[in-house]
Amino acid sequence: MAGVLFITLSFFLLLPFSATAIGQKCGNAGNYTANSTYQSNLASLVATLRNNTSSLPLLFATATAGRAPDAVYGLALCRGDITTNLTGCSTCIAGCFQYARKMCPFDKAASIYDDNCLFGFSNKNILSQANNITQDMSTFFQYWNQQIIAGNATLVTAAVHGMLTQTAQVAATNKPRLFATTVMDASGNAMPTTLYSMAQCTPDLSAADCQACLQQIIGLVNATLSVRLGGRVLLLRCNIRYENILFYDGAPMKRITASSSSPPAPSPLAPVTNKRAGIKPWAIPLFVVPPLAVVALCFIFYCRWQRRRYRKGNRRLRQKRTNNLQEEDKLEWEMEAELSEFSVFDFHQILEATDNFSEENKLGEGGFGPVYKGQFLDGIEIAVKRLASHSGQGFIEFKNEVELIAKLQHTNLVRLLGCCSQGEEKILVYEYLPNKSLDFFIFDENRKSLLDWNKRLVIIQGIAEGLLYLHKHSRLRVIHRDLKPSNILLDSEMNPKISDFGLAKIFSTSNTEGSATRRVVGTYGYMAPEYASEGIFSIKSDVFSFGVLILEILSGKRNSGSNDCGDFINILGYAWQLYDEGRWSELVDASLQPMHHSAEMMRCMNIGLLCVQEIAADRPTMIDVVAMLSSKTMILAEPKHPAYFNVRVGNEEASTTATESRSINEMTISVAIGR
Repeated sequence: MAGVLFITLSFFLLLPFSATAIGQKCGNAGNYTANSTYQSNLASLVATLRNNTSSLPLLFATATAGRAPDAVYGLALCRGDITTNLTGCSTCIAGCFQYARKMCPFDKAASIYDDNCLFGFSNKNILSQANNITQDMSTFFQYWNQQIIAGNATLVTAAVHGMLTQTAQVAATNKPRLFATTVMDASGNAMPTTLYSMAQCTPDLSAADCQACLQQIIGLVNATLSVRLGGRVLLLRCNIRYENILFYDGAPMKRITASSSSPPAPSPLAPVTNKRAGIKPWAIPLFVVPPLAVVALCFIFYCRWQRRRYRKGNRRLRQKRTNNLQEEDKLEWEMEAELSEFSVFDFHQILEATDNFSEENKLGEGGFGPVYKGQFLDGIEIAVKRLASHSGQGFIEFKNEVELIAKLQHTNLVRLLGCCSQGEEKILVYEYLPNKSLDFFIFDENRKSLLDWNKRLVIIQGIAEGLLYLHKHSRLRVIHRDLKPSNILLDSEMNPKISDFGLAKIFSTSNTEGSATRRVVGTYGYMAPEYASEGIFSIKSDVFSFGVLILEILSGKRNSGSNDCGDFINILGYAWQLYDEGRWSELVDASLQPMHHSAEMMRCMNIGLLCVQEIAADRPTMIDVVAMLSSKTMILAEPKHPAYFNVRVGNEEASTTATESRSINEMTISVAIGR
């Protein structure tokens, strides 16, 4: 076995690195060891993909090598216009593998993007994600020309978006290859230069999935990026590219003009002809009144039925309260039937699983009550949140958290298995995550060394992708409102999962701007200034909390509660001063010394400071944040001073605030403020 592995790896080591690779996205699935079974399976996988991709007509192949827990899943795709150079396709994939070994050494998952091909592998079954591509941003990568297209920025943005949208439409309908090339000729102010574009999906996608994937990444091209002279946005399943030079082989499949690049305007309504000219005026009531009467009667019967149902429900609820140990006291919400993986548990099941909530099984104390480890009879480990009667989280908050988490599915969100409501007991049952929460590591002098920079970066990126899902890509639109290290749980491989949605706010898909509230809830130290002082919250409130998290992860210090913040009561102003004076490295956690990733650390500090700017409009969205974290070449804006920057320890008021902050940095609050 070792000899075969040596020969296989030696063959790939003799191949040169990909000279045209543009970048990579290393995965967060952990590492394999040298000369392991996983490494052998990976080498076998690459050999299979290399041969199959260049021999199959679609220049696309998927493969699996080995068995769990060392199974490796992979796919490879060559650009649709290189059909005359199949050897080049094979060489490109082999070069990508070498590039992955160099840039993502011993990572169990990676995605490599080359000018002529792409290649991805993972220990998770990425081949089954074809039907769930619009929720996975783990392979996202972008690369942009730094030059700007001259001309009217608004017109250029509209033209570029229109061109990319049309290119995506052509690709999605071009079965079986799902590949398209277009050209948009220069057209005065609308587009002063000719642009060439390309779009491609993996051929195993349906036309609808391809269109959805392409539209998702086109949606990430904001007004700032769309005026660049060229760029690429890539996921493992789909990608787009445009340049001001001809970069693909052959003639374009479609020619687009700047005037036609924007989506077609809706067709004008056909003129209404007076077909009733021959109807007598006295006959109109005969046609109109009967339907209206039927509608009115139906409405009256419906209201009476609802009133009887409501009264019956109240009687049933009162009956339940008098006998809270009966079976029908379970929560029977509609989503129980919709979600097959969600369960409503009996209270005695929870008691047995947690050994009657024994102290030995207690994992910690959250803002709304204690959390216990448990284990069902079938061996499944669980985490049980037992909501305290005095916690302030009443039935509405409990129902909110249950319904919310049960409908959210993302690798960076904690998974809710079920709930229990019996009498005064309100219990949430989660998947068990063995490594507790983020604060357990980064704020402990002995444990923080277990999180090297690569692990911390993976945690930052995972939290960002989880927030992006909440803000934009989930079926619901969610503002978390209580993002902090104790609400970031870590799985067995230290991957982050956002938890505790008791304070989350849900919006419709058309409204993510937030609102104002008289009841301010959240945690001091992570609360955006406009929310803390005026009750105004939006997705930018979560962005602020995320910025605080970045600075805490980088420094290993709490925002409020650190004595090592110079003249400032918190880490925000101190970090901005160090960054502004070019002394940013003084903020970095001592356990990360020596700093082998100084460029990445400085970029993360820059991104964190952009997120905690005082004015909400100045903060980026999570789409922008994910883009900035995914690209090493994207130019970052200079941050303005952060919130609470003027609050220093030097005056009496600030000293009082500092004392309070140290004691309540981790305290969840609920305050009614005047409006």
